[in-house]
Formats: sequence, structure tokens, C-alpha cells
Amino acid sequence: MLASQLEDWLISARRRPLVMGVLNMTPDSFSDGGQFASPEVASEFALQMIDSGADWIDIGGESTRPGSSPVSSDEQIRRVVPAIEAIAGRSDTLLSIDTTRAAVAKGACEAGAGLVNDISAGRDDPKMFALAAALGLPIILMHMRGTPKTMQENPVYADVVGEVEQFLIERREAAIAAGVKPDRILFDPGIGFGKTDQHNLELLRATSRLASLGSPLVIGASRKGFIGRITGESAPADRVMGTAAIVGWCAANGAAILRVHDVEQMSGVLGMVRAITGAGI
Repeated sequence: MLASQLEDWLISARRRPLVMGVLNMTPDSFSDGGQFASPEVASEFALQMIDSGADWIDIGGESTRPGSSPVSSDEQIRRVVPAIEAIAGRSDTLLSIDTTRAAVAKGACEAGAGLVNDISAGRDDPKMFALAAALGLPIILMHMRGTPKTMQENPVYADVVGEVEQFLIERREAAIAAGVKPDRILFDPGIGFGKTDQHNLELLRATSRLASLGSPLVIGASRKGFIGRITGESAPADRVMGTAAIVGWCAANGAAILRVHDVEQMSGVLGMVRAITGAGI
């Protein structure tokens, strides 16, 4: 992505809610593991999401579902780089790399990605902020208690909204101290990452508060388990309506980016929210 295109995208993210389509190059992701194992299949699916309304595609090579184990940088690179090259060769839509490893982020950006989505908020790899600063990359900083393998083992907070808020502010300060430009930092409260169902709901109720912290707010609740426990839908792919409710609520309350699996349906939800609120009209 050209620098001018990236600047245009950053401006758009502050004006109206955008759709981030999920593309997991993994055999074990909770919702779509193993579906997109080849670059050809992945690029076709990415183009379908773009045609359906995705403003960008988030590509990951490591499952971060509860209980999952880490994947080496080399294996992540093997999974994601050919797919990113294939997609970037067919579309100039923004691509992001979902990783906590600087080596993976560097390889992905050399292949055509233009943004880093780091669920560790720069804590897993001390080189991540330096890389983002050197390349001028936007970076999503997400809150997570523990690691994917341990995060759902009895998470406890005295004040989940306040603690998540403080964490994100502190990580933003750390990123800026490392040279990352403030306008290239995005926040994600980490729905489902080290939170109970009640914690997730409290954070969603606080969307407008979190969106007022000065960095574009990313919400990634699509198809997650707490939706199924509330709606009674056991299969992740059946949680479309619960996801739609969250997308509509968050977009109406200031979220800048909604990370989703069902792009066509959620693009429709966002289109309606934009029409009602006048955002981007």
C-alpha cells in the first residue's frame, strides 16, 4: 500500500466505522481453522470479502483461541507471506498482519501488509514497537490478561473497564516512547481475551468511553463463544445475529473498526448504522 493510500485509510477510520475481514491461515482457529490453507484459496476468499464490503483484510498465521499454543515465527511466515503476496498482487486494499512477532510483521509487510495487529500490545516481542516506528506502520494494541493458552483460567478484575482503559493508555505511551507516531496507534479492548462473559458485556457497554481515549477503537467479537452462550448458538458460524447486534451497537457508540468473519452481513449492518448516524454519508 502506498503511503498516500495509508494516510487516506487512517483518515477514513476516524470518520466512519470500517469493516475488517478475518482471514486465518491456520489449521486450528476456533471458527474457520483449515479452510484457507493455500495462497490461492486465501486470495480468492479475500477478494470475495473485499467485494462484499471489507475495507481491509486481517491475516493471521497463529490461532489465539482460548487454550491455543504459540506458533514459531518461521511457521507463521510460511503460512501468511505467500497469501499476502497473492492478495496484494490482486488488490490494493489494506492488509494487516495479526502477529505478536516482529520477524513475522517484517516479512508480512515486505510482502504487502501495511498494518500490524498485535494482541500482546508489544509485550511479547520488544522489537515490535521499534519495527513499527522504523516502517511507519499503524499498530493495533490489544488488551489481554495472560496468554491465549491461560487467559480464560479464572480471569478476575476489580474494574474491568478501568483496568483495560489504563492498560491501553500505558501501552500507547510505551509505543510513542519507542517512536511510533500517535496517529498510527489503534486500541482493541480484547473481547474474549482473558475475560468472562460479564466482563465482555461490561466492555461492550463502555464502547463510547473506550472510543473517547484518542485512538481509533477496534472491536473483535465476531462469532465468539460468549455470543453463543447468550443466544444458544453452539456453532460459531451460527452466531451471525448475535455478532450483528454487537457490530451495530459498537458502531453507533464510536467504534472505528469492526473485525468480522461474515463480511457481507456485517457490511449491511454498518451501512444501516452509517445511514442512521450520518457517518460517512
